[in-house]
Amino acid sequence: MSMVREDFREILRLVRPGARVLDIGCGEGALLQLLTDEKSVDGRGLEISPGGVAACLTRGLAVVQGDADRDLADFPTQAFDYAILSQTLQAVREPRRVLEELLRIADRAIVSFPNFGHWRVRWALMAGGRMPMTGSLPTPWYETQNIHLCTVGDFVDLCDALHVEIEAAAALAEGRPARSIDPRLFIENWRAETAIFLLNRQTPKDGSSPRPDRPERNDLFD
Repeated sequence: MSMVREDFREILRLVRPGARVLDIGCGEGALLQLLTDEKSVDGRGLEISPGGVAACLTRGLAVVQGDADRDLADFPTQAFDYAILSQTLQAVREPRRVLEELLRIADRAIVSFPNFGHWRVRWALMAGGRMPMTGSLPTPWYETQNIHLCTVGDFVDLCDALHVEIEAAAALAEGRPARSIDPRLFIENWRAETAIFLLNRQTPKDGSSPRPDRPERNDLFD
């Protein structure tokens, strides 16, 4: 695991062995392969690019082509234990609806994104007056797929608005290993270059289940 990305290491730590996992925007399948090898997950993937899907299939991974903005509605409610959206939230057209869908189709969601509140981003804007380029935002503004950049504080506000519980949060910066954070602390919105959240849907106050029982199968992959 010496060459594993640090954000992948943290996601690997958060996922329990043998879980049913959907990796959304799975690219060429590196994270899904890691979870399969290290945690023996029952893994599935959704990827928009034909090249990414082909690479995943070459690895022997169960991946279908699809768009997170459009195709998550086709998945049954509570079909997975975890829905993972790694470095993809900022590239979707409707991040609020996508987050709602993640917590409909899975018990928990793991979401990571570049933090636009990081101090290097703020400094680049203040000192240079230009859109920043950092380790987590390496592409020029005119080529980037990012259309909904946000800060850690923005994401916490969205979770509150959707009544989503933040079970855990971690931050990465300058290639160092992930560290656990309280995302509501003001200082963390400055220090985190990339943020990773483990989320679940809050249980209603009356104690009832917020979602129906898990279906026995997911026909999209069977």
